[in-house]
Amino acid sequence: MAHGGGYAWALAAGLNAALAAISAKFFAPTLLKYVLVVLFNVTMWGCYVNSLKALSSLQATVTNFAANFISSGLAGYFLFEEPLPSKWFAGASLIMLGVFILSKSSIEKKQSSD
Repeated sequence: MAHGGGYAWALAAGLNAALAAISAKFFAPTLLKYVLVVLFNVTMWGCYVNSLKALSSLQATVTNFAANFISSGLAGYFLFEEPLPSKWFAGASLIMLGVFILSKSSIEKKQSSD
C-alpha cells in the first residue's frame, strides 16, 4: 500500500472520530446517539488500523489527530456556532505543518510486507 493510501485512511479515521463526537451532540434520540457513536468509532478504528499498514505509527497517529482536531473544530463552528479564536487557527496551522514535516520525514519508512 502506498503512503498516499495510508494518509487517506488516517484522514478517514480522524473524520470518523469527529463524527462520533458530533453525533453524540447533534442527534436527539438516545438510542440513535449510541448507535452512531459506536458505528463511527468502529469505522474509525478500522480506518486507523489500515493506515498503520502503510505508515509509521507516528505518522498515522498525528495525521489521525490532526484530521480529528480540524474537523471537530470546524464542525463546532458551523454546526454549533462555537467561536474559533485566532489561537485555534494558529494551533491548527502548526499541527498541519507538523503533519507535513512528518509526511516528508525519512526517519522511519515502513516497508510493505505484501
